[in-house]
Amino acid sequence: MKIKTLIVTIAVLAVLSGVAYWSNRPEAPANSDARVDKPVVDASVIEKTAKISLTDQGKTVVVSRQADGSWKDDSYFDMPADFSKLSSFIGDLTSSKIQRLVTTNPGRIARLEFNGSKIDFLDSSDHPTSTLDLGKTADSGGRFIRYGDEPKAYLAGTSIWMDTDPKNWADAQLVNLKPDDVAKIEVPFDQAPTEILSREKKGSAWTASPIPAGKQVIADKVTTLLTSLGAVRFSETTASDDAMAATAKEHLRVFKLTTFDGKNYTIAMGRKPEEKKLKPAETKVEPPASEAKTASAGTEGSQASTADAAGGTKPAAEKPPEPQYDTIPAGPVFIWVTSSDSKAGVNALMQKRSFQVDDYTFTGLPQKSDELFEAAPPPPAPAAKPESKAN
Repeated sequence: MKIKTLIVTIAVLAVLSGVAYWSNRPEAPANSDARVDKPVVDASVIEKTAKISLTDQGKTVVVSRQADGSWKDDSYFDMPADFSKLSSFIGDLTSSKIQRLVTTNPGRIARLEFNGSKIDFLDSSDHPTSTLDLGKTADSGGRFIRYGDEPKAYLAGTSIWMDTDPKNWADAQLVNLKPDDVAKIEVPFDQAPTEILSREKKGSAWTASPIPAGKQVIADKVTTLLTSLGAVRFSETTASDDAMAATAKEHLRVFKLTTFDGKNYTIAMGRKPEEKKLKPAETKVEPPASEAKTASAGTEGSQASTADAAGGTKPAAEKPPEPQYDTIPAGPVFIWVTSSDSKAGVNALMQKRSFQVDDYTFTGLPQKSDELFEAAPPPPAPAAKPESKAN
């Protein structure tokens, strides 16, 4: 190869190498962006937020801050929001940090799947003060994000799971009573009198009325019962005039609790019971007249021969078929809670919807009064009198 040709070739390769480097040059160093190592959402944004709107896969949930600092689930019948769930969600955003600036290239941003999943932080006038757009989850962990329409994509050190089921943001706990706060509970039974369990103060022994002879209250059973009733949660809600709820009201167990500070709670649970219905009798299809006549003749001959062989006895009558039943399962369990405290939110809540609880919440309650008692220990034997000494 001639020297001149070699020089030209080297020059061309150098130009092509420069073009390739320029086209594939690395992004600006991560530490060159002001957002890197900062929280995904600054705490000051949360302080100014009146509403949070979550949108994912075409569904939106909105929760809003109330004047007393509590939150409500605007998207689910204005029920109180689950504060622990909301606190965890916000805590993840304010504690997680931006790891690096990923790209400012519109083509690369488009490949990070920003498809409308977003979190809007709104002020009291419903104007967004900040918007967090969410892209796909990174292979190495974390999630790609961007802020509003900014032409920058970042990697955040959080998964930011979006739950857009409105019911899941409502506070499902209907009662919030600690067992230590309860002084008296009335426990109803179908086949026995209502048991009234009470105690004088926290930590003292439970007594019962009526109480079977030779029995005492099982303290752990009462604690378990109070734990179940005092933290009962709904699993589903329906319209306040739901027909199944109306039927459930006809089959209630009504528990009454009194706290040491004098507040009274009524917790009523019921369901439509299981039902067995008699199946209609099967209709026999009659054979054609000619076949019936032939069959009748054959039967008569057979009966006659049987009767002759047995000394003239008649054939045994056919046994009627056993009745068959269809079992209709029990309906869902509904609950109604009332409080003597006029400020208790549960009273207003019961007017909005009919509330269901899981079956085990209902079936796990004591079904027989015997479950609350155990054999009392025998009384201590009287002390022996000391023998007198003879003078």
